[in-house]
This record gives sequence, structure tokens and C-alpha cells, in this order.
Amino acid sequence: MTPIERVLDLARWAPSGDNTQPWRFALVAPAEAIIYTFDTRSHCVYDLTGGPSQIAVGALLETIRIAASTLRMRSEIERLRTPTEESLQFRVRLIGDDSVQADALADFILERCTDRRPFSRRPATPAEKDALEASVGTRHRIIWFEGPKRRSMARLMFDSSKIRLTIPEAYAVHREVIEWHARTSETKIPDQAVGLDPLGLVLMRWAMQSWLRTRILGSYFGGTLLPRLQLELMPGMRCAAHFLICAMAPANGVDDYLRAGAAVQRFWLTAERLGLRHQPEMTPLIFAGYAREGRRFTDVSSAVERAHWVARRLTVLAGREAAETAVWMGRIGVGSRPSARSLRRPLSDLLILPRAPLEIG
Repeated sequence: MTPIERVLDLARWAPSGDNTQPWRFALVAPAEAIIYTFDTRSHCVYDLTGGPSQIAVGALLETIRIAASTLRMRSEIERLRTPTEESLQFRVRLIGDDSVQADALADFILERCTDRRPFSRRPATPAEKDALEASVGTRHRIIWFEGPKRRSMARLMFDSSKIRLTIPEAYAVHREVIEWHARTSETKIPDQAVGLDPLGLVLMRWAMQSWLRTRILGSYFGGTLLPRLQLELMPGMRCAAHFLICAMAPANGVDDYLRAGAAVQRFWLTAERLGLRHQPEMTPLIFAGYAREGRRFTDVSSAVERAHWVARRLTVLAGREAAETAVWMGRIGVGSRPSARSLRRPLSDLLILPRAPLEIG
């Protein structure tokens, strides 16, 4: 493999929402490639601003930098001018540099994964928290929710998850991203990694066959209670801490989200290096953001009202500044490595014929 292929083969393991892997690569030279990315705002209720996809792209670019260091090369990454922000392009050049040392986080790129199971309640040590806070750099900071505050955050997750379980826009996403009867998946989320017990999986599999079934189960039989307990409340109580990664100012454009993605990936890899498991908890941030912006994400009025409640509650728990500058939310804790997880498309499936790059933006 050429140097750029070796780097991209490692970088493709960067995290992305629902394992969408919103990037493709065009090889230009042994040490150069063009990256084509796309967001999912046109069809995903969790990405209506494009920000979550851009955070994933930022994580990809940071993973490229880390992977390049293992070859004693530095990466020069230029964002190219594109007609819209929905499809971004980047030129990546690898340059040999004997002064470059391999980034210690490279050893954990393949190991990093989402873990939706309950963790140990052992508190994070001061040394662990110091390492995680240093990992996000000077443009971001971390706010911790530990001890009794875990209960409040678990309740926030429990309440906010009812939004995604009761709107057809979220059903359409969930229907497409789950691979049934699977422990691993290259393109989706395997059902065995969702976090439900066998009964919960049976009910979810039945309900997901149609929106009518999902609506009936949730409206008349308390069908949202079991998944909210198993996926949100119980794991939310069983962890070392919940946390927010906050920017120093509200995100204002693509470059801010790309930087946030880099910080998130370094945080996640650092947690892996420390032996800590991580689960993203982005639903409250996303729907609270829609509420603040007045963005109509569904016609289900009760869900819109709940989004406003989530926004107010997040502000109470974190403070207004943190709530408005948060780019990532999650929980961490000690736990065993999950046997079920999302994998990635092979590099060969992500390669496309090169197209003429656009101007640098």
C-alpha cells in the first residue's frame, strides 16, 4: 500500500453518526488524496444543520493526522471551495518529516467504539480527568457531571429520548441504520450493539416493521418506557460521569465544527488509552439546539414542546454559556470491551475515481 492508502485505511475508523461514514477518497499520488464528504441534513432529523456530520469529518481529519504520524509524516490538509457546505472537499498531502514522532493515540484508533452498556460507577481519577481535559486542547473545555449529578443527567437522557421514539422523522432514520440479527456491521449499527436485552430487541424488531406499529406501541402500550429505561436511565446511572465538551464560543460555521470533531476524537482516543468506555449522548444537545433556533424538526407538537423543556433543563444543569457552546455530550466509565460493535467499509469501497479539485476555500 502507498503511504496515503495506509493512512486512509486507518483513518476510515473515525466515528460518524449511525456509522454513516460520510466520506469518500480519491487517490491522486502515493502521498496525496482528495477527500469528498457529505452531510445528511436532507434526510436525517439528527443532522438538520449539518453540524453533527461536520464534527464527524473533523474527527476523520484528526485521525488522518494521527495516522500519518506513525509513518513519520505530517499531513497538510486544505479545505477546498465548494458550492455548498453540504458537500465538503479536502486535499491531503503527506510530507516526510524525521522530527515527527508517532502519536500514542494511534494505537487506539481501531479499538475505539461506542459502548451503550452500563459501566462501573467508579469515579474518574484526578489523573484521568486531567488527561481528558488536556486532550481537547485550548479551544475547548470539559464540564463534568459526577456523583449525584449523574442522576439528573440520566433523567435528562430518559426524558429527551422520548422525542426520538415518538416522531416519524426519527423512525425513518432508525429503520435504515439498524442491521438485524447481527453482532457486527460494516455499514450500520448491529442490533446486538444497541443496548437492549433480548425482550427489548424482540419488541423493537416488531415495532420497526412500520411506523404504525411504532406509534401504536408507544401511544397505547407504554412502548417507549422499556427502551428509555434500558438505553438511557439505567446506563445513565451506571457510569463514572457524564460530560460536556464546550467550545470557548458558540460554533459558527464549518471550521468550528471541524475543530470540535478533532477535539472529540482526541478525547475519545484518550479515554480508550485510559481504559475508559464512552457513549455519546447527543440527543439532548441536538433537540435543545433546534428549540433555541426555532427550527421545526417535526409536526408532532408534543415533541416540539419536549425539545423546549430539554433546552431549559440543560441550561439549568450546565449553565447558559455551557449549554449554548456545547459541541459534544457523553458518559464514560470502566467496562469490559463490547463483543458487538459497528465496523467500517473496507478502503476499497470508499475509493472513487479522482475528480478535478475545486479552489481552496
